Amino acid sequence: MTSHDDTMPDETTGYKLNQPKQSLAEYQNMDAGDESLQRYKQSLGLSAGKDLSDPNDSRVCIILSLTMESPGRPPVTIDLSTPGSEVTLKDKPFKIKEGAKFTMVASFKVQHEILSGLHYVQVVKRKGIRVSKDSEMIGSYAPNTDKQPIYSKKFQEEEAPSGMLARGHYHALSSFVDDDKKTHLSFEWSFDIAKDW
Repeated sequence: MTSHDDTMPDETTGYKLNQPKQSLAEYQNMDAGDESLQRYKQSLGLSAGKDLSDPNDSRVCIILSLTMESPGRPPVTIDLSTPGSEVTLKDKPFKIKEGAKFTMVASFKVQHEILSGLHYVQVVKRKGIRVSKDSEMIGSYAPNTDKQPIYSKKFQEEEAPSGMLARGHYHALSSFVDDDKKTHLSFEWSFDIAKDW
């Protein structure tokens, strides 16, 4: 059984979000004379194009896919765009060559309000024992517009473990969690470390 702490990003010492959560309209109507605030709003992509938020879908962050890219190999994409598509992923492992370098890329949409401090948290277990926990800051984003229909974030490069003892079957739990500790998506998947692709 996975503990709640496993799906949460590790706390960053001394980090405290200074801004209270505000609606998209409140952000857009903030003081136009404040230059630093204007730069902050531009960095989030506010007021750039038509808002694409779906009034029939209350989700703030919609994770579309998680892709593993490795040099010289076709990318392996976990399609998460259809609600419920994540349920069977743990039963469909994919293979990673031992010692291979790879990068994960998340594609997602944001709607209705500012998404603040989104993290990707990944816990990997082998035979029920946790072997790693990684957390990657994705960032803060404004709702998608027709000028920016999808966001994409490439994570830091990783290297698969190598050696006979590292080979075998692994289970992973991935979560997308924001600064308010709200989990936008959590799913299990699996992979095999093998001698070759």
